[in-house]
Amino acid sequence: MTIDTTEATLDRVGEAITEVIGPDHSAGSLTAATLLFGSLPELDSLALVELITVLEDRFGFEMDEDDINAEVFESVGSLAEYVGGQIG
Repeated sequence: MTIDTTEATLDRVGEAITEVIGPDHSAGSLTAATLLFGSLPELDSLALVELITVLEDRFGFEMDEDDINAEVFESVGSLAEYVGGQIG
């Protein structure tokens, strides 16, 4: 995956997160280092399910339930890296 692709994926993942958790966290304010599950109160278990659905629809892949774990959802960067691996 190239740097441009990584940045594009990071941006698109940030947009998906903003769509799910609301405008308090704009996609531009989310960086690769932004911590997710457990750190953003808006990203509770229901929002996580919605985020997975949005990512699957937006990127055209199906997330395996074994991949739904704290490591993948640790940060925006780890989630973007996972998504990039699914579409790359």
